[in-house]
Amino acid sequence: MTRILSVFKTAKTGVLNAAAHRYRGFSKAGVRLMSVKAQTANLVLEDGTKIKGYSFGHPASVAGEVIFNTGLGGYVEAVTDPSYHGQILTLTNPIIGNGGAPDTKARDAYGLMKYIESENIQASGLLVLDYSHEYSHWGAVKSLSEWLHEEKVPALCGIDTRMLAKKIRDNKGAVLGKIEFEGQPVEFIDPNKRNLIAEVSTKETKVFGKGNPVRIVAVDCGVKHNIIRQLVKRGAEVHLVPWNHDFSQMEYDGLLITSGPGNPELAKPLIQNLKKVFQSDRPEPIFGICKGNEIAALAAGGKTYRLPMANRGQNQPVMITLNGQAFITAQNHAYAVDNNSLPAGWKPLFVNINDQSNEGIMHETKPIFTSQFHPEANPGPVDTEFLFDVYMSLIKKGKGTTLTSVMPKPALQSKRIDVAKVLILGSGGLSIGQAGEFDYSGSQAVKAMKEENVKTVLMNPNIASVQTNEVGLKQADTVYFLPITPQFVTEVIKAEKTDGIILGMGGQTALNCGVELFKRGVLKEYGVRVLGTSVESIMFTEDRQLFSDKLNEIKEPIAPSFAVESVKDALEAADKIGYPVMIRSAYALGGLGSGLCPDKETLTDLATKALAMTNQILVERSVVGWKEIEYEVVRDAADNCVTVCNMENVDAMGVHTGDSIVVAPCQTLSNEECQMLRAVSIKVVRHLGIVGECNIQFALHPTSLEYVIIEVNARLSRSSALASKATGYPLAFIAAKIALGIPLPEIKNVVSGKTTACFEPSLDYMVTKIPRWDLDRFHGASGLIGSSMKSVGEVMAIGRTFEESFQKALRMCHPSVDGFTSNLPMNKAWSSDVNLRKEMAEPTSTRMYSMAKAIQSGISLDEINKLTAIDKWFLYKMQGILNMEKTLKGSRSESVPEETLRRAKQIGFSDRYIGKCLGLSETQTRELRLNKNVKPWVKQIDTLAAEYPAITNYLYLTYNGQEHDIKFDDHGMMVLGCGPYHIGSSVEFDWCAVSSIRTLRHVGKKTVVVNCNPETVSTDFDECDKLYFEELSQERIMDVFQLEQCDGCIISVGGQIPNNLAVPLYKNGVKIMGTSPMQIDRAEDRSIFSAVLDELQIAQAPWKAVNSLDDALQFTKTVGYPCLLRPSYVLSGSAMNVVYGEEELKTFLAEATRVSQEHPVVITKFIEGAREVEMDAVGKEGRVISHAISEHVEDAGVHSGDATLMIPTQSISQGAIEKVKIATKKIATAFAISGPFNVQFLVRGNDVLVIECNLRASRSFPFVSKTLGVDFIDVATKVMIGEKIDESSLPTLERPVIPADYVGIKAPMFSWPRLRGADPVLKCEMASTGEVACFGQNVYSAFLKAMISTGFKLPQKGILIGIQHSFRPHFLGTAQTLKDEGFKLYATEATADWLNANDITATPVAWPSQEGQSGPSSIYKLIKEGNIDMVINLPNNNTKYVRDNFAIRRTAVDTGTALLTNFQVVKMFAEAIKYSGDLDAKSLFHYRQFGGAKPS
Repeated sequence: MTRILSVFKTAKTGVLNAAAHRYRGFSKAGVRLMSVKAQTANLVLEDGTKIKGYSFGHPASVAGEVIFNTGLGGYVEAVTDPSYHGQILTLTNPIIGNGGAPDTKARDAYGLMKYIESENIQASGLLVLDYSHEYSHWGAVKSLSEWLHEEKVPALCGIDTRMLAKKIRDNKGAVLGKIEFEGQPVEFIDPNKRNLIAEVSTKETKVFGKGNPVRIVAVDCGVKHNIIRQLVKRGAEVHLVPWNHDFSQMEYDGLLITSGPGNPELAKPLIQNLKKVFQSDRPEPIFGICKGNEIAALAAGGKTYRLPMANRGQNQPVMITLNGQAFITAQNHAYAVDNNSLPAGWKPLFVNINDQSNEGIMHETKPIFTSQFHPEANPGPVDTEFLFDVYMSLIKKGKGTTLTSVMPKPALQSKRIDVAKVLILGSGGLSIGQAGEFDYSGSQAVKAMKEENVKTVLMNPNIASVQTNEVGLKQADTVYFLPITPQFVTEVIKAEKTDGIILGMGGQTALNCGVELFKRGVLKEYGVRVLGTSVESIMFTEDRQLFSDKLNEIKEPIAPSFAVESVKDALEAADKIGYPVMIRSAYALGGLGSGLCPDKETLTDLATKALAMTNQILVERSVVGWKEIEYEVVRDAADNCVTVCNMENVDAMGVHTGDSIVVAPCQTLSNEECQMLRAVSIKVVRHLGIVGECNIQFALHPTSLEYVIIEVNARLSRSSALASKATGYPLAFIAAKIALGIPLPEIKNVVSGKTTACFEPSLDYMVTKIPRWDLDRFHGASGLIGSSMKSVGEVMAIGRTFEESFQKALRMCHPSVDGFTSNLPMNKAWSSDVNLRKEMAEPTSTRMYSMAKAIQSGISLDEINKLTAIDKWFLYKMQGILNMEKTLKGSRSESVPEETLRRAKQIGFSDRYIGKCLGLSETQTRELRLNKNVKPWVKQIDTLAAEYPAITNYLYLTYNGQEHDIKFDDHGMMVLGCGPYHIGSSVEFDWCAVSSIRTLRHVGKKTVVVNCNPETVSTDFDECDKLYFEELSQERIMDVFQLEQCDGCIISVGGQIPNNLAVPLYKNGVKIMGTSPMQIDRAEDRSIFSAVLDELQIAQAPWKAVNSLDDALQFTKTVGYPCLLRPSYVLSGSAMNVVYGEEELKTFLAEATRVSQEHPVVITKFIEGAREVEMDAVGKEGRVISHAISEHVEDAGVHSGDATLMIPTQSISQGAIEKVKIATKKIATAFAISGPFNVQFLVRGNDVLVIECNLRASRSFPFVSKTLGVDFIDVATKVMIGEKIDESSLPTLERPVIPADYVGIKAPMFSWPRLRGADPVLKCEMASTGEVACFGQNVYSAFLKAMISTGFKLPQKGILIGIQHSFRPHFLGTAQTLKDEGFKLYATEATADWLNANDITATPVAWPSQEGQSGPSSIYKLIKEGNIDMVINLPNNNTKYVRDNFAIRRTAVDTGTALLTNFQVVKMFAEAIKYSGDLDAKSLFHYRQFGGAKPS
């Protein structure tokens, strides 16, 4: 056991006591109706523009120049920057005041202002969108409003700051304006005509750092105190002199010209004094900052000019001309130096990469240099703080020292990597912790490679992904549907002769495979270069011991910890650290194998399970209750670094970030905290040698600057996808370019089209990510969420207030949710004995609703904060939402004020939510709102907060605005995406949506896409003409449809969520393309559909629509058990269950009724022993023009999404196939189908029964399309829009296309290890989280490859068999095959007796409940020792060993042992082991080329 040394600043553990939180804020949080509670004033611009705002500052009129700053934080520092003197400052960051204000009189040890940048607020006025009346930060002593009142500075909120920024930007000069209160008229003033430097400069000489050895004279043009601090702490005695002081004769070691406001040409005495020094032979180094750069240029004989657009923000990219290295800088200036005017002997030192303007000059022979930007930052990044070291080095080294000699040398030189063909490893099927984000990242990587003319080979068995399309401009050159294992990857490398490989785009699967290839020497043997981050660097981040060692080298803190490889060592480590402890697994995904251990028993259990999956775990001190903060960092091979996004987890440490609500940018951190963590992120990434993109996670103490580093993901991740969609910065695309050696400054910002990718996005909005869980599907699974991820998907909402984005996101997760309310999703009722405090203290997937109920119940925010460790700023906002609900419920619909309605919309209330409060329908609320002219505005995401004009199609809707950013003249075709991934609706529906969008664009149609899932390819900005990252709700779709005046709306390619909107949208005037919504309604309603089948004389199982338990019981008496309960309008078998008796019937009927309240529940006779067949098809006006028939390996009773599919069918007679076609033809005609549809059948012999029909694309469309080589969605889209189609090449019912020389197998992916307590046995309700597909020359080869692709480990030694009695007659041959193939068989006692009696040797094992008694061996011990490496468990609910069988299945799952629970799959597995032969590594194209899918 190795002790991990760490730099740790005495952390306090456990959930932090709220008493320790020095939060301050108003005692009552509430909804503030600005017109009632706040005084109004107008912002008036010189051009006549007048904008009403709400005062939160001093109520006095003021005039000045209106300017904007795009920084994402640091408002305290910004308003005290003297460079803003005389200006009315607009902050584009939409939410201001969150952290209150610090002690604005406090001074540091040097006598400088401790928290602010000058003695007082310098801005004449302040303009913001949303002001936080309640604040929360441990360093705050008052609100921003109180501070503004103290200093008599006016401020307005409720201003559309994006609109204002655009107006200022486009004016190309000074914009004069005034904040004008009623009865206080003021005239316009142009402060640029005044000598502002004289106004802000000190009137007397001041000395700081007295007694320090280096004497520096600083000429005060409007100095920021942090400039002085940077010098004093480096050993300088700073003499601050007035701007017009003649310093030419003073004694000094160095001269500094500081930053400041206004027109530099008005500072003539200063220019003349500096000119005298320049013309003298004085050798002392001179440094100019910001205004000092302009003054120096003028003194040298150069010229300055006013920039068309001032540079004010914290994300300006600057390059050093000496070596080409780039930095992100803070800037605040309207004037610039004209490079062409510089006289001989002077040259530019820094250049702005975006607008190519001057950012600093240097003398070629003298020690004189300047920077136009602010190296002292505050606010903003500290990347260029080293310039103070450069300046001090020039002083200390003395005469003859050149600037070049003391300027840091770049660590690396970037060189374009010469590769011809690159292998990109995908992530495989979707699972919890590794979902659709890797389809997005892989697709981006392929796109980047093709743009650079590099051939790509993609290896990914995820058949449903967009990246595995074989045809298209954005697709890889060759695609392999194969397992991502070293064996298969090696074969592909050999066959394709690739000379490069990318490991960072396929999640943990690709990363782990790449590390193994490296260790085996495969990459070296075949000359394959790892592009991007090296394998060594990957290992530094994945191996917990190496990671800790690397951080210790740079003295960065991690929690005190031990890396261990046994349970015994884990227990010893915990004893040394002290409980509670956290354990984490090496090389694990999504926190798998991690958990909080409050005691020895929990640690023993979790460590045992974790070490069954990996060979190393980390036992570390718990930081539960600290804030969790993430940074996305990009670094190129030339050592240029940017942090693209920071994100704050609303849930504190203890909940995995994948299960946390996350906001971006951070909302409760100060500038100091943000910049501290940003600087550490870059420091760590550089030290680890990351090249490309990575994610770094911190735990930050909520009441101090103490932090620890949790982990670094040296790859694209879920957070990367979120950051990309949150900011508009295409991380995966940029990372792929960097992997080729292209430096960041040379890569274009593809969103703006005008700027470089070497920048950090500015957001004038905020986003909220909320996970989607489906834990209710897994009976027995714990509902608690913690350090091991359990969510299956997520949504991202964009808004301009926290409440707006938060409530949007809650609704996006579940269509049944209205927002932040105490009503549970899916119409669930609270239990009568609910303990709200326990619900909040022990997080579950419904904690937010518990918090709403708790607030409504009167539990204080202080107590909620103590129970949850959620920052009180978020709690204040949540309380405000509930206060608005109360206000609305107390209002009458006919008299509700417009301001109340508008404010409700601004804080995220939906029409439906407002309607429920006012007693109106959603439609009535919409009418009321529109009559009051309360409507949403369309805004762009441009990565730059409107600083530069941008042509971007990335859009969202907000009620916090006053103008649209775009024109609505395209009238495109609307396509609705899939919404959050959840069980039953996953990446396959994103594939369908993308295929439809691409077809529309191919035929010349403009496209409008609506989706809210950040993991998808459909939400890539360049996939469509307009992308609305918005809710898939009736309200929002109608908003967009009416604004855009779309030609029509395609709802059939996004799964069940858009399909459910068909009828309400149709009834509200939305033109639905394809099959009529009224026909969709007939097919979705189980009762009507069954009646139609009867009319058509199409066979189906006996059925009945039931309205009561008595109806159901009467039916079961007629047909007998088992029966199947089926609700209407559901996806993936929600609440669908086979019932075997009356008690089950009562329970499951209640559940089915809850999820299908407006539609009937149908009960049918469950047919046992039948095969299931699926028909995927496209109809055209009732004719079937494309079809594919697939067969399930499993008998009916397993949900189709959990079934293993085969194309072509393997055991279905031709007679049955014909009956399937006839029934399909009748259904297509009866429902007048035009578009995609899917019909499911039961087949027993030649008998064919219809199960159900979905008049939309099904999850198997990608599989059948790729297997047959016909894009069914392409065909369906053309049908729906009336495009002409050549039907001669399509697989019609009369001319089927059937693969002749290969078989395709689609297999489900499960995430059982994450769902502790869930029973891993398949039922009617879908449980799989993803799918894979592989191809082979026979069914057995394809089957085994597909199984391996799911993560199934082929057994090498022993197989444990436990089967119920009814399977025995059919199982004997399978058991014999397994024995013949060399496996040692173990069996539970009765099964062992039966096998031995039939001459098949089997060793008996004890049932789990009997372990410890004398007798047979322990199952657990045999598995742990590796004697059993596969479990076959075929039970039923009637066996007396229900608990024992469950324990066996869970043991298999929890130890990573292969598990099979379906008889047909076991049979296929045994046959495949026997008959498959060698598993080839061929592409689907290869099979088609040498055989293929042929019309029959």
